[in-house]
This record gives sequence, structure tokens and C-alpha cells, in this order.
Amino acid sequence: MIDAALGHIANQLNQALQRRFRIAEDLVVLSNILEQDGSMATHIADKLVMSLVNIEKEMVTMRHAQHAGAAKAAVTNPPVCLNLSVMFAANFSGANYAEALKFISSTIGFFQSRPVIDHQNTPDLDARIEKLTLEIQNLGITELNNLWGILSGKYQPSILYKVRMLTLDAGEIAGETTPVLEPWAATHA
Repeated sequence: MIDAALGHIANQLNQALQRRFRIAEDLVVLSNILEQDGSMATHIADKLVMSLVNIEKEMVTMRHAQHAGAAKAAVTNPPVCLNLSVMFAANFSGANYAEALKFISSTIGFFQSRPVIDHQNTPDLDARIEKLTLEIQNLGITELNNLWGILSGKYQPSILYKVRMLTLDAGEIAGETTPVLEPWAATHA
């Protein structure tokens, strides 16, 4: 489901940038900046690269009981709620540096005007995803340096967003329980 969420965000941003700049080619690429061998990915030249840089669990605690009747209820494990840290880096070199700044600015503008992606404003959003909320994550120079060091890359104009909250739920039954009925309900049923 992470792939569906990020693919959808990339597609929405790509369509917006294509309309804004009247360009038919894809401008947003969901990719690593570097290949596993450390070389620069070749398919990202002059593109806005969207990369997943972290996954963290949202601390939500709950158990789900699906009532199958008064006598039994199925218990499922709580869904896993995730927040994704996603970086948008403008991979434009040399004389195209101004293009990098233009695409980063346009990315910020797009998510400022559409901080929530849901089924109302995006009917083709994957049915398993209720909504995605995007918020800018501020990084100081040291944190930014550490992030680019982890990515083994040289700094490019970029911005980091937190994508909240992707919920993963396999829906598997973990057990059964007997529902606790309130005393009034049990005696007046």
C-alpha cells in the first residue's frame, strides 16, 4: 500500500506540473537518487525525484472487535498506522539550476493548495486509502546534512514532507471474544 500511496501522490503532482508548464513528459519520478552501486540513477536527469526516506509508526493503540452476534465477537489486531517521510529533490544540473528552484517552488505551491488528498478531491485514490495529509518537515542544516549523507548524495534543492497517515490492516481474525454487555442491556434484552 505504500507504493500505491506514493505512486498516487507522484501522479497527482506530475499532472499538476504538466498542466502548469504545458509539458507532456513526466516531470516527477518516484525513485532513489542513487543506484545501489552508488552511481547516479540515469532516469532522473532533469526530473523532480520523489523518494521515501523514512517510515515511522503512528502510536495508535486500539483493538478492533467485529460483533458477530450477542454471544461472540471476532477480534482483529489493530491496524498499523504509518507516517512516511518523503523527499522531493530537483535533480537539475548546471545551467538548469533555475529549473530546479522552479520545480521545488511549484511542488510547495501544489501541496499548499492541496494538503489533503482524499476521495472527494481525488476520486481515483486507491480505495484502501482513506486520505493522505502532507505537511512540510523543517530540517536544520545539520539534519539536512545528515539526511543527504545517509542518501550518499550531494545536496540538491529539496523539501521534506511528512505524509500522514497510511493505515495498513490485513483484516485477519486474531481470535474470538464474548462481548461484555452492560447490566441493563443483559436484563432487558
